[in-house]
This record gives sequence, C-alpha cells and structure tokens, in this order.
Amino acid sequence: MAHSLRSQGSIRTPLGARVGTTELKIAFVMMIKAGLSRCLVLTAAAAATAVLAGCGALGASGPHTRTGKAAGLPPSASAGPHTASGTSGPPPSSSGSTHEDGTPPSGPAAMGSAPPPGPAAMGSAPSSGPAAMGSAPSSDPTATGSAPVAFPDAYRRWGLDRPLIPAPRPPRVKPPLAAMWPPVPGLATVIRRVATTDRVVFLTLDDGIEKDPAFIDQARDLGLPFTQFLEDEVIGDHYDYFRRLRELGNRIGNHTLTHPKLAGEDYAFQLHEICGQQDVLHYRLGLAPHLFRPPYGDYDWNTLRAAADCGLGKVVLWRAEMEPDGLVYRSGSGLRPGDIILAHFRGPDMLKGATMTDMITSLLREVQAQGFAVARLEDYI
Repeated sequence: MAHSLRSQGSIRTPLGARVGTTELKIAFVMMIKAGLSRCLVLTAAAAATAVLAGCGALGASGPHTRTGKAAGLPPSASAGPHTASGTSGPPPSSSGSTHEDGTPPSGPAAMGSAPPPGPAAMGSAPSSGPAAMGSAPSSDPTATGSAPVAFPDAYRRWGLDRPLIPAPRPPRVKPPLAAMWPPVPGLATVIRRVATTDRVVFLTLDDGIEKDPAFIDQARDLGLPFTQFLEDEVIGDHYDYFRRLRELGNRIGNHTLTHPKLAGEDYAFQLHEICGQQDVLHYRLGLAPHLFRPPYGDYDWNTLRAAADCGLGKVVLWRAEMEPDGLVYRSGSGLRPGDIILAHFRGPDMLKGATMTDMITSLLREVQAQGFAVARLEDYI
C-alpha cells in the first residue's frame, strides 16, 4: 500500500512561515558546511526565532494534548545543540552531549535526498540534576556497554515462576541492519526487527505517561533491558524518573516533543518536533540519542530526512505490541528471533486496572513461554 502523505486532525502553519523556516534551515546548514564560525551561525539562528516559533501548534485528542510546546526546556535554557532557539536545526559537529551508544555526536546529515521507495511502514547523564548546556555528562554508566544484571530469585517477587532466560553475550560485530529498504544517503534507516538468529527479542517502552516507582524496582531486580523512547509533553519536569531507569543500563531514544502524526506534515514542522526533543534530552539528561521512533509508527520521507538532520540515524519500528490483553503481532503469529516489541509507560487507567509492573510481568511470561531472552537493542544495532 502506498504511504499516505496526509495527516488527519492536525493544524498546519501558514505556507509562508513553512517555506521561510525551511529556507532558513538550509541556510544554516550551508553556513556550517562552509566552515563559518558557530557563533555567527547561532547569531543568525537567534534572529530567526520569531519565524521558527510558528512551527509547533497541533490539535489534540487522547492522552497527548499536542500543544506544540517544548515543556522540557525552560525559557532561560532555550539554546540547545541544534540552534540558538533550542527548537530546530542541524546539530553542530560537537554538541557536548553523549550519544546513547557511547560515541561522540557527528555533524549534520546531508540534505535533499529523494524519498525512498517501498510500502508504507505500518505498526509500524549526569548522575543528578539537569545537564549543563554545552557540557559533557559527568558520568555515563551505560556508555561502557554494560547491560542490566538480575538479582537472584527476584523473579518470585514479580510473579514469575522462573528466572528470565539470560541473553547471550552481545555479538562482537553487530549484524547488518535489517533495513526495510536499502539505506539512502541523507535519510534515516528504518528497521522493524534485528537480523539475528539468536533467540532474543528487544523491549521498547514509549511516551513516558506513567512514572510508577515500582517499575524502577522491577527493572532493577530482574535486570530487564529495554530502550525508552521519550516524549517531552507527557514527561514535563519528571525526567529524573527516566534518568534512574537509564542508570540501570537502559538507553534512551527520541519520540518527539508532542507526539503528533508526522506523515504529511512539512519538513520544518517535523524538524521542530524531532530536533526540539533532541534539545530537551540534551538539556535534561546530557544525551544525544541516535534512535528515533515516530509516533504511531507513521512517517514519510520528510520524517526520515528530518531525523537524519537531527542526528538520528535509525528509525525503530516494531513487529509485536503489548496491549492490555497480551501480545499482538503486525504479521504472522508468535515471536521470532530479532523481534522488536512495543510497550508503553502506562498505568491502571490505560491497562484495564492493571499496573505497569503487572503489564511487564504478563509480557515477560509470554516471552518466557515462547523460549526467548530479552536483550538490549543497542547491543545489536
């Protein structure tokens, strides 16, 4: 099925603001590539703040109000690693933040690539306190590659009848990406699964609506590895909760500022949503994630271009999803080696009365019953 280029229930910015913002963005990239001083580029970006401010409004329904506002960045900390406005623009070659794979961030991605072929994708830190702008984190417990470790017999506390199957040692050489089509220069690569024959699956948790302290205990006790794709609007001032989960060895990815449906929106709007959340994660946690998950798994070529320009080289979809009644599959039945599982930070009001720890226990029972271990995604991609 051809990918839809329209988004339902959203409000676009006026055409003039949309075009002007894109032209400014391109000008900033060319200034950086030409070797101009970052100070000059940031000064020019600051002058454009009034134009960039028009990119963020969306209508809303459900748990996401989608106001278009970056709640995670206070006015006094508007400058991020992308532009002086802290909302959009390409990352410089050195932002002072740390990639979630432990490597320093790279320069801006190439622009102007053609859209990829193929069908639509369906179903598709500092130890405490906010990171200082432009400074490297004082400690990064996950940068060394150590995954979470379980406590003996902790499984009983969390309603499991046996310990989790230990994940195999991470591959010395990461397998080739199971890209949905050949990578295109200047666009992020889309994956739905990992190319491995190991009997492992990968857990991802989205949004950040629920902040259950018991889940921190559960994740620590079980040594449960997962990747957090965080959305600023539902987290607000509560990034410390997700920092604590990260300190257990669980990495963080980008899930936009306000959770809009991106496909069909213009490039400038998508750049604001994606780069804006990169800036928030830099300010709050001192991070520069390299994994991106589009809300609802919905994207178009502008999404892939904007993600790449914000320093996010991989778009991570999923094949299995944890719902209140159990795992559901986008195709076929049952888990397969390398499957990526989507779940959410949710509580009783969205889980038919179950807690988040109840949901995780149910998920792990299904994974165990099918004979799989849960591995850390970043050890394979």
